[in-house]
Amino acid sequence: MLAAATPVGIPIALTAGLVSFLSPCVLPLVPGYLSTVVGVTPAELPSAGRRRIMVPSLLFIASFSAIFILMGLGATAIGSQLNADREVLTQVGGGLIVAMGLFFLMTPFVRAFNFEWRPQGLLRMAGRGGPVVAGAAFAIAWTPCTSITLGAILTEAAVGSSAAHGALLLAFYSAGLAIPFLLIALAFERVAGALGVIKRHFPVVIGLGGVVMIGLGLLILTGEYTILNAQANALMQGSGLEISGI
Repeated sequence: MLAAATPVGIPIALTAGLVSFLSPCVLPLVPGYLSTVVGVTPAELPSAGRRRIMVPSLLFIASFSAIFILMGLGATAIGSQLNADREVLTQVGGGLIVAMGLFFLMTPFVRAFNFEWRPQGLLRMAGRGGPVVAGAAFAIAWTPCTSITLGAILTEAAVGSSAAHGALLLAFYSAGLAIPFLLIALAFERVAGALGVIKRHFPVVIGLGGVVMIGLGLLILTGEYTILNAQANALMQGSGLEISGI
C-alpha cells in the first residue's frame, strides 16, 4: 500500500522542490521576490539586518508551504475517491509521472515548452500585502511554471491512501523550495556567483528533474516503489525513525 511509501518519497519530493526552485522561470526572479518580501530593493538586500530578513522570509515560506500542503491533501482525497481500483490508479499515476518527466526533459529543446512565467502585476500586489500574501501569490501564480515537478509529487500523493502521507510529501516539496530561498536571503552576496553558475547550467537542472520524475514513475509502475519503501522501513525498525504509520 502506497500510504506507507514515505522513506523513498521524502527525498524525491525534496529534490523536486529544489529542481522547481532552480528552474529557469523561478530562479531568475528570486531576488525580486526576496526584495518584495523583505521590503527593500535588491541593492539594499546585502545591508539589511538578519532579523529584518528572517522574519518576513519565514512568513513567506510558511504561506506558500500551507498552500502546497493543502494541494497534497486535496490530491490524496481525490485519489481516495477512486479507491475502487487502486491498481489501475497506480498504473495511471506512474504513467503520468513518466510522461511529465519526458515533457520536462524536452523543455530545453522544444521552444514551445520553454516558457517564462512573469506575473509582475501579481508580484506588485503581493508586495503591498506583505510576506503572507506574497507567499500565497508565489504558490498560486507560479503553479503554471512549477506544474511539471509539482504535478509529479501531487500524483505521487494521489496514488497513496493516507492524507498524512500526501501532506508530508508536499511539506518536503515546500522544503526543497524554502531551503535555497533562505540561504539566498541570509547570504545574498556570497551566493550571487553560485546563482550565475546555475543559470549557465539550466539544462543540467532540467535533466536532473526529468530523470528523477521518470525514475519515480517507473518505480510506481513496476511496484518497486512500495517494495523499496517496505525495505527502508524495515531497516529503520528499532531506530525510532520508522514512519510506516503515515
